[in-house]
Amino acid sequence: MSDLHIVTGAGPVGQTIAEQLAAAGQQVRVLTRSGSGPDHPRIERRAVDIGRPEQLSGEFADAAAVYHCAGASRYAAQAWRAELIPAQQSVLDEAGKTGTVVVIAENLYSYGRVDRPITEDMPREAEGGKPGVRTELVRAREAHTTPTVSVGAADFLGPYVRNSMSGEQIFAPILAGKKAKALGRLDQPHSFTYVPDLAAAMIRAAADPALWNSFLHAPTAPPVTQRELIDLIGDAAGLPKPGVAALGPGLLRALGLVSPQMREFAEMSYQGAAPFVLDSSASARRLDLRPTPLDEAVAVTVNWWKTRA
Repeated sequence: MSDLHIVTGAGPVGQTIAEQLAAAGQQVRVLTRSGSGPDHPRIERRAVDIGRPEQLSGEFADAAAVYHCAGASRYAAQAWRAELIPAQQSVLDEAGKTGTVVVIAENLYSYGRVDRPITEDMPREAEGGKPGVRTELVRAREAHTTPTVSVGAADFLGPYVRNSMSGEQIFAPILAGKKAKALGRLDQPHSFTYVPDLAAAMIRAAADPALWNSFLHAPTAPPVTQRELIDLIGDAAGLPKPGVAALGPGLLRALGLVSPQMREFAEMSYQGAAPFVLDSSASARRLDLRPTPLDEAVAVTVNWWKTRA
């Protein structure tokens, strides 16, 4: 098996995958529009627009796997449709020339509104807006002849994570002695996926053909409420019980009348207004991986945020 691995995108997931592979002695090529990515002797960074097939041509030659982690320029359905769909098609078509497996970082939006813990056998048929785009992406990769693995994750937690329910609106204010800003209710159980666990799952899935052409869930710790997560952050930082301001669905919808960004958050507010729990137990068994305990994940993330101060 080749020791060359391709990573598209250098956000939290792409960067973490590249670092884990490099630490394991693998050669990594990171493709981004700007040529950005982690600084490591085993990581090659190239400026490639993966949405343009002529730029992507030949980039996957002799690669063991492609990890597709590239995001869109904006958190909006319009940007997702215009950017993510053609980029995925381009990646799958190029990988198909050599039969290279493509492992995709996926979220839970295509499951839509749920009333029980989310398992891999539940339908992924959400329609409209951002959830509808994710459904189209999942269906397109399942219909493609290129081998793929989708690895679904809950809201991200971990180093490099800024734009997430548990990103800079929670960690940065708490460490600065200010109130955290939470989306949704504080008393509802919610799953958070530690990005290093997602990265490890994607790498493991790429290496095992028995897992190809499946939809897996990243190993994810048992759910906590947002209040409990915020308290864990305070404990890890050695700070008194942090204050928090919660933006409920009604307030988000009102703010969305004047703020396009808040309108996008309001569309997904159902995930924070009721229990939103990812059950990863079946996938964890298939991957032979276990999630990092949440208190450990929070402690590592707090230390990372301290280096950003």
